[in-house]
Amino acid sequence: MRHLDLICLKSEADATLERLRSMGFVHLALDTASGDGVAAAKGEAADAEKAVMLILKARGDEEVDARPCSVEGVLALDEDRRTLKAEKDRLEREIRTYEAFGDFDPALAGKLRDKGLELHLYADGSFDILGEGAEKGEARQTVRWPEMRLGRMREKLARVENRIRIDDAKIAGCDDAAITGKFPAIRDRVAFEQAKGLMSESGAVAVISGWIPVTKEKALLAEVTQSEAEGLFERANAPGWGVLLRDPAEGETPPTLIEPPKMFRPVTALFEGLGIAPAYTESDVSVPFMCYFSLFFAMLVGDGGYGAIFLAATLAARKKMPRAWFTLLTVFSSATIVWGLLSNTWFGAGLPFAAEWPTVKWLGDPTYNNMMFLCFTIGASHLVLARVWSGICMLNDRACLAQFGWAGIVFFMYLVTNAIVGIFSGVPQWAYWMFGVSLVLVFGFTLKGSELKSRGIELGMLPLNIMSALGDIISYVRLFAVGLASVKVAENFNDMAVGLDLPIWLKAVPMVLILLVGHGLNLAMAGLSILVHAVRLNTLEFSNHKGVSWAGYAFKAFKRAGS
Repeated sequence: MRHLDLICLKSEADATLERLRSMGFVHLALDTASGDGVAAAKGEAADAEKAVMLILKARGDEEVDARPCSVEGVLALDEDRRTLKAEKDRLEREIRTYEAFGDFDPALAGKLRDKGLELHLYADGSFDILGEGAEKGEARQTVRWPEMRLGRMREKLARVENRIRIDDAKIAGCDDAAITGKFPAIRDRVAFEQAKGLMSESGAVAVISGWIPVTKEKALLAEVTQSEAEGLFERANAPGWGVLLRDPAEGETPPTLIEPPKMFRPVTALFEGLGIAPAYTESDVSVPFMCYFSLFFAMLVGDGGYGAIFLAATLAARKKMPRAWFTLLTVFSSATIVWGLLSNTWFGAGLPFAAEWPTVKWLGDPTYNNMMFLCFTIGASHLVLARVWSGICMLNDRACLAQFGWAGIVFFMYLVTNAIVGIFSGVPQWAYWMFGVSLVLVFGFTLKGSELKSRGIELGMLPLNIMSALGDIISYVRLFAVGLASVKVAENFNDMAVGLDLPIWLKAVPMVLILLVGHGLNLAMAGLSILVHAVRLNTLEFSNHKGVSWAGYAFKAFKRAGS
């Protein structure tokens, strides 16, 4: 990444920002921008989003013939509706207060007063007519005299309620898609105002700073040399841009540009959704993240029927979701269906013709040893990959030997874990020799001699770190435990539905309700388990061994929405 300082004429600031946006490879810290222009643009965006929400809420599930409406028109209708609702609440309170007294004419008070009588209304619904000079009875809370008779209050309430219904209908009849279609342009306006807010001015010039990938340096310099020739500046003697490019300085935190192979590029949408990015100096783990996350997704959901539901929902929403998310969900759903085929789990039941398949029999081992062995193997492969990868990245440093040593320790702990739970009869003799060599590598090459004084405590923590590696391997058993729990919950709801002791003609409706509620709850729990466990295994266990802290922020080019 290269740091960019760009100088231009203040009079050409807008044209310069347009040029940067069309280039589409400059990262600007837009979120830090402020100012009146930024506030106004964000306010416009918030108004547009609010208008769409109001339309959808007013419409509900009703089908209407939508008509074009402006954002301002929708908000004005909503403001009128809120005023009317406040008036409606006031009238309802008034009616509740006076309905106990009946539909009397408020002018009656004046007539009684002319005859020397006073009419007093009380909160409990009673009243007194007292002559002049008469003493009141016990102290009671009085009610002020009404402005109009009860019948007129009710008529006014009916008119207000009718106007509210008219406003509701007008809002529901607005075309939300027409407003939604303006969102990209609105987001572009917000981004442009933010970029403008980042520009500092000094005399006749303006300066803006950002970051560009090293691979785009030549493209930027080409833009600088061509800018005057292509008419960016109106004056023939315009000096063009002043550009300063440099490497990141000490203490600076450049954005992280993640560019995985095209096949795995959709995983960047998952990173964005989770709000994570590796630090600038850390490795791009997109490929193993997507591969293992797909496997974890399938095993945690644990049911091919649920995978089919996810896939159907994804295909149905294809036109409404970003392409990256469509690809991701298609991959995850398909992986779950494949797992359903391998384990013969479909909505908590199995297909009779698949019961004798080798994979079904192996995964269905009643001792659960095979499933635990699979989970430990997946965990060991995940963590060993992290250590070996780190070692390869450090081949020009002898510290790579420590990483290879840790790979050996992780593999030894994998053997120990299988022995502890009874999958293996014991740890092979050769594994102890491997463990000893691995310890020597870790102890001897983790730190340089000059680092022993400042970081020597790390070697003292080695026993705890080794035990932590054992815990990391064991933690992958959650793939089996959560997946099994999902299957068992589905099986229990199936048994509840089928086992209802009712005649068949009374049994159908409650059986369907039990199945819908049970499997719906199980689907929701499956989604939660993915967020908790699949993310954790990648961002904690694997990342700790790979040295990825996820302390960075993603590179986001300043460009038009959708480009």
